[in-house]
Amino acid sequence: MFARPVFASAFRQATRPAPRLASKFTPSIAARFLSAETRQAIDKAVASAPVVLFMKGTPETPQCGFSRASIQILGLQGVDPAKFAAFNVLEDDALRQGIKEYSDWPTIPQLYIGKEFVGGCDILVAMHQNGELAKVLEEKKVLAPAEGEESK
Repeated sequence: MFARPVFASAFRQATRPAPRLASKFTPSIAARFLSAETRQAIDKAVASAPVVLFMKGTPETPQCGFSRASIQILGLQGVDPAKFAAFNVLEDDALRQGIKEYSDWPTIPQLYIGKEFVGGCDILVAMHQNGELAKVLEEKKVLAPAEGEESK
């Protein structure tokens, strides 16, 4: 009665691969590394405007709900279109994968303000709701001038 479970357990133990302790200390073959060319292109894109959004689609035609929500939030906040740039990651697979490694953030869209990574849509929504995004955008002077005001 007890022989069968003991035999099965011993068989499973014998057929399992031995744990590899060295795997913690050696890089995975599957690990990707951001190419110098892609890193340089992303650096240039991030520096191209005070507010930069890497998104799926374009501001006029977002290709996912999170990208659409991000664009809507930036519009509601009053970001100056002259101080904003968007990059469609669907046009370039190297950019699509590279931006995730560049920021160490797994999802798209990704927002940069003043060359600093802010976060994805979830972070943007939270910052919008608690007022933190408005403060950051005002500090960085990226809001469109109010009607009647001249831009400085």
